[in-house]
This record gives sequence, structure tokens and C-alpha cells, in this order.
Amino acid sequence: MKYPKEYLDEIKLRLKVSQVVGKSVQLKKRGKEFVGLSPFKNEKTPSFTVNDEKEFYHCFSTGEHGNIFDFLIKTKSMGFGEAVRTLAAEAGMQPYRFTKFDQIKDLRFQTYKNIFKDYSNYFNEQLFSKDNQEPLDYLIKRGIKKNIIEEFGLGYVPWKNNFYETLIKKYSEEEIKMTGLYYISEKTKKHIDRFNSRIIFPIRNITSDVVAFGGRIIRNSKLAKYINSPETEFYKKGNMIFNLDKAKDLRSNTNEVLIVEGYMDVVSVYASGIKNVVSNSGTAITDRQISLLWKFFSDPIICLDGDESGQTAAIRIAEKLFSFINEKNKIFFSVMPDGKDPDDYIKQFGKEALLKLLEKKEIIQSFLWNYHLGKIDQSNPYEISKFEKEIKKLSYSIKDETLKKYVLEDFLEKIRKLTPIQSLEQNKIYSQFKNKKNFKILKETKILHQRRKDLSKIQIIEFSILYIILNYLEISSKKLEQLNEIRFVSEKNEILKNLIINLISQSDEDSETKVKINQEYDNIIKEIEENSNIQLITKNKTEQEILDLLGELMQDHKDQNNLKKIESLEQKLIKNLDENSYSELLKLKTQLNRE
Repeated sequence: MKYPKEYLDEIKLRLKVSQVVGKSVQLKKRGKEFVGLSPFKNEKTPSFTVNDEKEFYHCFSTGEHGNIFDFLIKTKSMGFGEAVRTLAAEAGMQPYRFTKFDQIKDLRFQTYKNIFKDYSNYFNEQLFSKDNQEPLDYLIKRGIKKNIIEEFGLGYVPWKNNFYETLIKKYSEEEIKMTGLYYISEKTKKHIDRFNSRIIFPIRNITSDVVAFGGRIIRNSKLAKYINSPETEFYKKGNMIFNLDKAKDLRSNTNEVLIVEGYMDVVSVYASGIKNVVSNSGTAITDRQISLLWKFFSDPIICLDGDESGQTAAIRIAEKLFSFINEKNKIFFSVMPDGKDPDDYIKQFGKEALLKLLEKKEIIQSFLWNYHLGKIDQSNPYEISKFEKEIKKLSYSIKDETLKKYVLEDFLEKIRKLTPIQSLEQNKIYSQFKNKKNFKILKETKILHQRRKDLSKIQIIEFSILYIILNYLEISSKKLEQLNEIRFVSEKNEILKNLIINLISQSDEDSETKVKINQEYDNIIKEIEENSNIQLITKNKTEQEILDLLGELMQDHKDQNNLKKIESLEQKLIKNLDENSYSELLKLKTQLNRE
């Protein structure tokens, strides 16, 4: 049995030759090609080349030449079927099964494609008919020239056209029905064209077959501005990317592809000369779509409309796709200014202005950080606490364990800097001292800043916990059991914490407890007050707010301890894979993710 040509073509389109060959041969980029030592002969000077654009490899020393299937057959001693199955799995495709059902399905698909081809060609011609000047004028006014109309195969479906009568002579009613191009009127029981009075945008699969349409109304109407074909056996909105069939040809020239919101945006941007542009197909971008894009471009840039709904959609997309990023495949965001969409922007400012705007793109973690940070009052500890939880939750969602660790560390380092001493309020703090005699603010600040730089995050957390239990003994007594459970990293901090807990348990008088502690631990208390900003946060707070803050700090301490243990275990496993250490590592990571 032969594999369908479309199936093999899609595998070849999804996988670069360099991606497949690069697993066996060390390749170096040289212009548009890759070069390496021949896998077919021992040699010292590279004679082996790979060309992704032309989809082949060639060995000048042996004359071996072929595509990705040939390479596995010749270097891995595979049969053709095994090579197809191996590469299909790598391309993220279902294995092809030679059953009666598959054969019938292939025949259905051929008919399906033929109906769409006939429909697309007919209504493309209608767009240039003298009877349909309005839609053509509309496109020309939008800056879409005839060559672009032809390249995309745009068309126009006139009201009450009779093309169904043409199709029914060639295909059965059931075959036409499976395309979703027509529906039956409840009143007249006649077949109604779904795209009546609309400009149509052919949606093509990766092998350039038309499998659906998007339609845009051109007059003011109560009808939806855009509609899409309904989902069918061969068209799933969450899998399809508009214009990827053309954009993919640029994968050898760039790692970037621009993702915009609508078909008209794609056509307009493409017409300006930026051809690596695509859009989703009638639904929010899915993980399946981004995975397909990553097969061709490692750095997609999502560029949605600059209005509120567009930016809200961008954030939802970022949060949904954040878990899928890895060291090779990233996602960037570019924000359109003043509520404009890419079509508006390029018409007003031109191609070069859009390219400059895209240079300011933000990588996904920075985009999410800046969005969530912009929503909070940075002087409010409760909002910072909520913000930190949200950022941690996003970090823990990343599936790539190594990247998760470093993104989390980066976020935590940024969070550490979000303290009131570094906000505008620090001017108020300094003003308390500015009239005091011999107060050398610059020198003192430099010394204090250097001391704080030398402290780890967990030490600062410990100082903050100690500050609260030292100054709010009665409130802290409600958390004695939890305080007993945590183990401080610093030995002197642990000793002081245990002393305070014992004294609180034994004495009813706060003043008596404070006197005993101050007498014995004056130096540590001074260090705590110098290196913790918590006194600014607890100022003018209610008892419950301080209690909540203490709880947050204890949880942070636990998280930091777990992260330190995870790092230590990871280092241990790198040197020696130990089953007990691995089990402990999994347990800690599960616990951290749950919290």
C-alpha cells in the first residue's frame, strides 16, 4: 500500500532536513545551507550539505542525495514504512493506517478539496465581475492590489447566487453538505450560501489545499463582521493557521513569524512586504497551533489589536501558552499603540515603522511580569503578596523543568527588589533624618546597601520573621506551633527564635520578655533592624494584617528551603543517579507546585 502524497508532504513540511540530519551529523550554517562531515564516508573536510529550503541533503564525496525519508533509510537501515512512522511521530502527526476506513476517508478528502477548489475559483472570478465592483473597490481602497488578491485567491460571494446548482451536477448532496458551505433555510428548505454578500479568504492547510473560508461583510449590517466555515472532518479551527502555507517558505531566512488577529491584517501586512505573517483561524491561539508554528519558527511574535479587548486576549494567550515554552521555542509579544490594529498601523506609518515597533517586542515572561506588576500598588504588601503568588503559579506551570527553575529564580530576584525602601516612599524615610546633626546619609546608605546585597533572600525572610515576633509578641504567640516547625538556616537566628518562643511560653508579660532578649541579643537585634524592611510594612497595620503577613513570610521561608534542597538534589543527581534522591526530588517538586 502507498502512503498518500499529502501525508508524506505534510511530514516533510513540518520537519526541516537540518532538524532530522542534525541528530546524526554535526552541522554548521553556511549561508542558506548547512555543512558537515559525510555520514556515508570517513572524511576530514566537510563535503556533506543540507538545504532546508529545497528539502534535500547532498554528499559530494559519495554522490548520496535525498530527502528526510531517504536519510533514515540509508543511515539507520530502516525500511520506508518505519522511516515514515518515525518521522510522523517526530512531526506530531498520527500514524497512517492502511485500513478500508482510511482509504474511504482519503477519497472523501479528495472530493472535499475538489469542492472547495471549484467554489474558490468561481468566486474569485466573481470578484472581478463588472456586477461586483463594490467589493473590489473595497479591497483596493484598503490597499490590496490585484496581484495580492490573486495570490491569496480572495473572492466575493454575491447575494442569491446559484452556484449550488452548478455543484450539485458534479457532486452529491451529501458530499456538498460535508463542506459546510451551505445550510438549509428553515422557511424555504432551500440551500443558502453561508458566505452570501461577503468577501471570502481561502483558508489553506499546510500543503496549500483550501479546506475552509473566512468571510467579511463589506456593508454596515447587523450581521457579524467576520464569520468562518464551521468545523468539519477536515477543518479544525484549533489546528489551522491562516497563511502558514506561504509563510513557512521563509523559515530558512528568519526565526520569527508575526501572529496577527484577522485575515485582513495578514493580507495587509503581507502586501507591505512582511511575508512571514499568519493568524489563528476563528479561535484563540491554541497550544496545537503554537506547536505547529514552532516546527518552522522558533520565535513567534504575537501582535494583537491595541484596544482593550485585544490586549486582554493577549494576556489570556500568554498565560495559556506560558507552560509550553522551552530553551529552543519562545514566544514574544508586541503591543499596538493607540488602539490600532496592524492593518491600521501599516497604512498610517508604513512597513519600516512596523518593523521598528516589532524590534521592541517583549519575551513572554517579561510581558506577563509587566502586565501583572502594572495592576498593583507596589507600596501595599498585600497586593505584592498576591502578585508574588500569581507569578510563582505561572512559573510552576512551565513544563520544562530546567527552564522553570531559572524563570522562577529570575522572577523571585525581581520580587526581592519590590520593597518600600526602593519606592518613592524612601524620600519620606530619609526626610526624618535630614535635619539631624552629623547624619552622613550617603555613606550610611552605601554601607547598608552593601550589607543587604551580601544577604540571601532566606536570611532577609528570617530577619523579617524575627522582627515581627520581637515587636509583636502577643500577636506572634498565636503562631507558636508553626514557628516551632520551621528551621532557620542561620544558627544564630534559630537560637534567637527558640529563645523568644520559650520566653513567650513561660511569661505573661511582653515587657519582661523584651528586657531579657534585649540584654542578651542586642547585636543580633540591631542587625535585624538594619537589614529588614518589614518595619515599614507593619507600620499602622491591624493585628490580623500582621498575623497574615507573618504567615506569608513563614510560607516563603518554607518555599525557599525547598528550592535550596531541590537545587542540591539536582546537583547530586548530575554526579550520581540515585533512586532515593530522585524520589525525594519528585516529592519536593510536587509539594512546591501544590503550594
